[in-house]
Amino acid sequence: MIYSSEVQRMCPVAKGAYHGPAPIPEEGKWVQAKEIKDIMFETFKLAIDDELSPRMDLHKEPELLGTMMFSNQSIDSLSDAKPDVNHPMSENPRVQQIAKKERFAFDKDGKPFSKMKQFQLRDGIFEAIIDRFYKDASLIAYGEENRDWGGAFAVYRGLTEALPYHRLFNAPIAEAAIIGTAIGYAMCGGRVIPEIMYCDFLGCCGDEVFNQLPKWQAMSGNILKMPVVVRVSVGSKYGAQHSQDWTSLAAHIPGLKVVFPVTPYDAKGLMNAALQGTDPVIFFESQRIYDVGEQFHEGGVPEGYYEIPLGEPDIKREGKDITILTIGATLYRALEAAKVLEEKYGMSAEVIDARSLVPFNYEKVLESVKKTGRIIIAGDATSRGSFLNDLARNVTELAFDELDAPPVVLGSRDWITPAYELEYAFFPQVDSFIDAIHEKIVPLKGHVPTRNYTDAEQIRRAKAGI
Repeated sequence: MIYSSEVQRMCPVAKGAYHGPAPIPEEGKWVQAKEIKDIMFETFKLAIDDELSPRMDLHKEPELLGTMMFSNQSIDSLSDAKPDVNHPMSENPRVQQIAKKERFAFDKDGKPFSKMKQFQLRDGIFEAIIDRFYKDASLIAYGEENRDWGGAFAVYRGLTEALPYHRLFNAPIAEAAIIGTAIGYAMCGGRVIPEIMYCDFLGCCGDEVFNQLPKWQAMSGNILKMPVVVRVSVGSKYGAQHSQDWTSLAAHIPGLKVVFPVTPYDAKGLMNAALQGTDPVIFFESQRIYDVGEQFHEGGVPEGYYEIPLGEPDIKREGKDITILTIGATLYRALEAAKVLEEKYGMSAEVIDARSLVPFNYEKVLESVKKTGRIIIAGDATSRGSFLNDLARNVTELAFDELDAPPVVLGSRDWITPAYELEYAFFPQVDSFIDAIHEKIVPLKGHVPTRNYTDAEQIRRAKAGI
């Protein structure tokens, strides 16, 4: 071990110009300080060689740094080896069980199948992941309780039987270590799915997620790839420290792709796309809806492989009078609100599911706003500083002439998340949409609001920081 005093004694830069022996063992030999200086000098020469280490000129190529952010590659497998599995996929008990499920939520008469018979959102994620495990020998997955009980939310049920322990295993309760080792594994050429059990625990691996994972591709000049898909569940029912939606934190950091599917069809297609890619993806999943069936994609969730490009929002309900753009599980409350708007107030709402936060294609949203002239943007993240505001700002700038009213942001209150019994006052509910539209966009005949979305209340809350 070399102590600071020894470093000063050995290093000319650290202290004077000492040229005596430097006791640094290297392959059993004692190396002189001059040799260390020579190695460092050669390294510096390589670093300033314009051919070997070209410098960026953002005057000549203003977008060059942006092209380094993502590799945007599509690769089936990062390994030529045969994937190490315990049995053929067709023999897997979970695969066999799913094969008997209904891949659309309703029968031909519109009656919903029982939850036990429905192909659920957790099944869509599972199908994408097990398919990749059988394609890519480099793929590993780990996190807290990943191997036991099918994972905390039963997404991995069936993988324990399919995979040896070195490909799917439990991690200690150490989020920084989970993401940090995933970054190292990816830098060495592997593909990995680390899991953060609750969104709130992103703070425990903040440096790894926000400062390491997004940066290494660009800092290496795109030599390194970062095929890391971080599964993060967004909770509810568990109070202040386990029920927060931190999607906006991830979306704020350049270098991360961020997705949040909330239907089985979207979950499978987006997970397939994420695992086919070579970029870091924060893959949010809502605990509220792991058991939801597919209600939108005609024909249900395909059994075979398909991808949904990251960044493309999807219209879940067509309408002509107002646009509702949602992030996450708020989609389902927005759809209920759209039904109320039509039945009670004769207003036709077009509901769009963002599906991705980064990247995000505004074209479909702008087309909708041109048609409706009004938009409300909703999600479960607390509204102050949320990505909802970013969406609202861009829609305002890009569709100003088409808007009949300012975009309205409907997020959670700027409180700590309360206990489950009080969540009705915290997260946006069906009546939240109706009241916000009535107060901020267009009065609804005969409507009596129960929540306060007036300008005066907005100013009061901001002054109080709540």
